[in-house]
Amino acid sequence: MAIEKPSITVQHAGLFIGPAGWAYKDWNGVVYPTPRVRGFHEATYLAEFFDTIEINTSFYHPLQAAHAAQWLGRVAANPRFLFTAKLWQKFTHEGGTNAEDEKAVRAGFDLLRGADKLGAVLLQFPFSFHFERDNLARLKHILDSFRDYPLVVEVRHSSWATGKFYELLQERGVGFCNIDQPVIGRSIEPSEQVTSPIGYVRLHGRRYDTWFSDDPSAPAAERYNYLYSEKELEPWVARVRNVSKNTRTTFVITNNHFEGKGIVNALQLIHLLDGGKVKVPETLRHHYPQLDSIATEPSREPTLFPIAAK
Repeated sequence: MAIEKPSITVQHAGLFIGPAGWAYKDWNGVVYPTPRVRGFHEATYLAEFFDTIEINTSFYHPLQAAHAAQWLGRVAANPRFLFTAKLWQKFTHEGGTNAEDEKAVRAGFDLLRGADKLGAVLLQFPFSFHFERDNLARLKHILDSFRDYPLVVEVRHSSWATGKFYELLQERGVGFCNIDQPVIGRSIEPSEQVTSPIGYVRLHGRRYDTWFSDDPSAPAAERYNYLYSEKELEPWVARVRNVSKNTRTTFVITNNHFEGKGIVNALQLIHLLDGGKVKVPETLRHHYPQLDSIATEPSREPTLFPIAAK
């Protein structure tokens, strides 16, 4: 199916496309050059190619203000750049939080917001989080606690695909995260819902065999070992366009991070949405030669850099 070239470019559409996270060991030599130049930082490197990155570490523990300040400096060369960040899992997956937990979360988020670099805070709930009274009350409490942030909610169970839920988000000015995931059983299906001025899309991949795997011998990253074809991306191109027509800012995050596959798909999405060629990391294109056809520069041999000081 041919992709209609948009009348406006990605950069002028309030559209921000980028990966989820940057600290993956399997990106060394695939996304990032090895050895690295002195002073190399992953976020600085990615900000040459993307206008957003979703912060993952804030899901596992509160983002420290010192780290947030460092990262702001790392991406400063790209004035358009915005971070999004996941809320600490103690709120979305565990419960039993208190005022000190909220204070800890705010330390890093407030610094990003103060610099006008916090595009959204993502509340990512697990598949086991169903649309029922207790969970709804818990969600409302979290939304109230962090109502001063630009919030987006991601749910994965289809019980949430109801007008009552979307109306709740709209009333509170909270965005809905449209996701692509393996549709198994009661998994929520692809959508293009808009409930606030912030649109959000996350692509997780389609590894049906490992998505709900409880095999302790299977690497956790295998859940995200999936490379979308351009044909598979095309329906999402249409959804992203529809979402962005009805929002002020839209974020598209690729979470299929295994061996840089999400980076490949993020670059392809920019190309499909913008209609032009894109800047491609030289190291990456040697692992994924399909990027040659959309790259602004011809391929060359990877450059060897002096090893960075430890």
